[in-house]
Amino acid sequence: MAQKLVINEPLDMHLHLRDEEMLKVVAPLSAKSFAGAIIMPNLVPPVTTKKMLLSYKKRVQEAAKDDKFTPYMTLFFKSSYDYEFLKDLKDELSAIKLYPAGVTTNSEGGVSGFDIDELRPTLEAMSELNIPLCIHGESSGFVLDREKEFIPIYESLAKAFPKLKIIMEHITTKESAKALQEIPNLYATITLHHLIITLDDVAGGLLRPHLFCKPIAKRYEDREALLELALNAHPKVMFGSDSAPHPKSAKECSGCAAGVFTAPIALQVLAELFEKNSSLDNLQKFVSDNAKSIYGINPPKKRVTLKKESFTVPKIYKEVVPFMAEEEIAWSISSID
Repeated sequence: MAQKLVINEPLDMHLHLRDEEMLKVVAPLSAKSFAGAIIMPNLVPPVTTKKMLLSYKKRVQEAAKDDKFTPYMTLFFKSSYDYEFLKDLKDELSAIKLYPAGVTTNSEGGVSGFDIDELRPTLEAMSELNIPLCIHGESSGFVLDREKEFIPIYESLAKAFPKLKIIMEHITTKESAKALQEIPNLYATITLHHLIITLDDVAGGLLRPHLFCKPIAKRYEDREALLELALNAHPKVMFGSDSAPHPKSAKECSGCAAGVFTAPIALQVLAELFEKNSSLDNLQKFVSDNAKSIYGINPPKKRVTLKKESFTVPKIYKEVVPFMAEEEIAWSISSID
């Protein structure tokens, strides 16, 4: 049994940091143990201009303080982005995030239809400039079927724009796992919580609001399909926490907000999960190497050493309740260089 584990340049390829006071609370928790992260743009209002992107990046860097952490910035998708606009932003832009309208937190301004001709100018410009397209892939159908119903849209986009790198964000179904492996320009992020929980954990007994997220956790066979990809570090998948903080008052209430806050304990719990499945040798690829290859990025050098020593997850971080709050986990962070 391993007693120590070193991860070089861990990356979180799907992270929500919010803004203002919440940003100040959660950004240091990611910046401490990760070398970089893809930062989601669904603020209020969403990040849609160069000025907004640069301003938000500066706020993230200030919140991260002196930690070696690169925020890889994204824009909220608009079909009005043209080649010149995107070319001007190329050095500051790592991806563009597309949300179907209304599918998740602060996505009301997202895409309400997927007419290829309407989307073509922006997607062709992205293809030419090698800017990845990240998609929250859900329909407006029955909640358990939304991701599966979105796959034909992935297929049509991938076929229409074969040079476009399309990231299927936070996949949760066996159908998505299959599509990933069959379509050349599809890639995917997988969260920590979707590797651990199913819908039974969310609502099989008493409702557990801190496990409620979108896409909602699915069936056991779906989790198994995700585990097969992650534990084997399939070269087209990478870790993206989708860590999504909300204040406790917005989670423990009627109409609770969607999101699971995993950032502070993600690496430790992933180590426990990969060790349990005799796959520790693949963790470096899943949390760093695959993302470097897919995105073509070179994060700052950072060496995170984990040790086999139990750690009790805090009950709360300021106003945010974390995943596995007050539970004991097997690994803890020993040092960060």
